Amino acid sequence: MQAREDTIRQYDLYGESGQLPDVMHCESIAARSALHDWELVAHRHAHLHQLLLLRRGAGRAQLDDARFALGPGALLNVPPGTVHALRFEPGSDGLVVTWTQAMLDQLLDGDAAVRRCLARPWMAAADPALDSVALQLAEEYASRAAARALVLRGLGCTLLARAARLGASVGGASHAPPDSRLQRGFEELLEAHFREHWRVADYARALAVTPTHLSRVLRGLTGQSASGLIDARLVREARRQLAFTNLRVASVAYALGFADPALFSRVFTRSAGCSPRAFRQQLDARQAR
Repeated sequence: MQAREDTIRQYDLYGESGQLPDVMHCESIAARSALHDWELVAHRHAHLHQLLLLRRGAGRAQLDDARFALGPGALLNVPPGTVHALRFEPGSDGLVVTWTQAMLDQLLDGDAAVRRCLARPWMAAADPALDSVALQLAEEYASRAAARALVLRGLGCTLLARAARLGASVGGASHAPPDSRLQRGFEELLEAHFREHWRVADYARALAVTPTHLSRVLRGLTGQSASGLIDARLVREARRQLAFTNLRVASVAYALGFADPALFSRVFTRSAGCSPRAFRQQLDARQAR
């Protein structure tokens, strides 16, 4: 979709600085895209979750290393940290709704299935019910009516739930296993320390449990061991760096805390099924088509 750069750009909100001052942020696709010649280069938001609904026009999107053609009714789910690039045909329009991760956690507290579905990037086809809720939310967001924040919370919950229903059929089961506070604590620590190569024992110590108990709980909830989840997080970031930057494989390894690029290649190959160099070559071949 674009030439690789030295680093992946990171924005608070489409390039704007500062925290969201509201329950959420809602704007039209055209409002931002038209300012940038209808193309938003590859970037990510560390602590923001977005739903993008294309209501008119067409375009293309990339979420991490997956590419999608967009048409009317396309719904994109973009969790925090997901590298995404967007290109629209001039005149396209729709809505982009953004929540902070903290607000999303509040809205989805106690609903593990929805949280899990929204935790991965995907594209689905919006239905009339979701489209209607999105329009109601946009109208309420633009107003200053009484109890606006409360209405936005309700509409936001409904929009997220309807999105999760649609996303459940895209690359995953609709009934996710229940999560736990231990799992959520592990995920927060993993996001903060995966580049430091914490061991399972380090995470267990920080969570005040034994490594055996932590691994048993995580395997029961996710189907993966704690060490497998640690490797998967490293590899997910490696895939993003290989897809969106021009860093050499060795430089990616060092940026992810590996002292030995050969070890990085072994970890990546074990998880991705191909070497880092082959993975990048496959992406280049797909983009050249």
